[in-house]
Amino acid sequence: MRLRILFAVIGVAVAAAASAQDYPVKPIRMVVPWPPAGGTDIVARLIAAKMTDAWRIQVVVDNRSGATGTIGTNLVARATPDGYTLLLGTNATHAIAVNLIPNLPYDQEKDLTPITRVASVPHILSVNPALPVHTVAELIALAKARPGKIAFGSAGYGSTPHLGGELFKIVTGVNLLHVPYKGTGQSLQDTLGGMVSVSFDTMPSVIGYIKSGMLRPLAVMGPRRVPVLPEVPTIAEAGASGAEQVTWYGLFGPGGLPSHIVRKLHGEIVKIVQLPDVKARFETLGVDETAGASLEEFAAMLKADVAKYAKVVNAAGLKNE
Repeated sequence: MRLRILFAVIGVAVAAAASAQDYPVKPIRMVVPWPPAGGTDIVARLIAAKMTDAWRIQVVVDNRSGATGTIGTNLVARATPDGYTLLLGTNATHAIAVNLIPNLPYDQEKDLTPITRVASVPHILSVNPALPVHTVAELIALAKARPGKIAFGSAGYGSTPHLGGELFKIVTGVNLLHVPYKGTGQSLQDTLGGMVSVSFDTMPSVIGYIKSGMLRPLAVMGPRRVPVLPEVPTIAEAGASGAEQVTWYGLFGPGGLPSHIVRKLHGEIVKIVQLPDVKARFETLGVDETAGASLEEFAAMLKADVAKYAKVVNAAGLKNE
């Protein structure tokens, strides 16, 4: 009997080791809970391409947008926890939605496994050049002179650009009109076209338009200036301290994802973001921080962000729509 138990234990250990070595053996789906062309999609496609190169297994980006990112998130929450369905989530899906949507179709803590933060990017306050402002102070003055008449677009109700705009309104006391879209791509097209005038989008989404002169940057909404736009002040330097808005991109799996798969994914992402060409690409996108935190640190960051956005949602009087 003792020998049978011993052999069984050894068999389980060998099987687990073999499983860890074998993963992955088939294509991986990386769900992006937002439409193409936004910051999450840009980062996901870069990481997926590098994972494909490293593992010689296709990593396919699957855009499943809607409901503040919760449609794509729920798809992953309900998936088999085998490492072949992953999620690139953000503050919106994991810190805002839980405060904004009262009856989520999944339990965020039980149904999803945090793996690693991939990157963090500041948002940037920018405007259509036709708007006669060149500084944050000028925007505040114009918005106070025309309350409710100046509009900002976002990737949707409850998205991080939306919350960035609401936070700016709270800190500065201005009344801007929020216009939600079905994604960053649509929102920015209308900002470029002048249908809305102000953007609080992430650096990867807008940096190309800023460089081409199609958008005018007023402030970086992160804690420090970014090398790609060294002349643009931080939001605090521009006189709106407290309106900082940073989006992080994090990799998640379904709840119950085996620890050896979590460790392998975490280790691979940490290696990928340190590759010279990835670091160079991230710098052009204005990425402020990359992976490196432990699993425990990532989980602690999630908890802190849930508390942070609870205050913003309550102060802005936001309700699920």
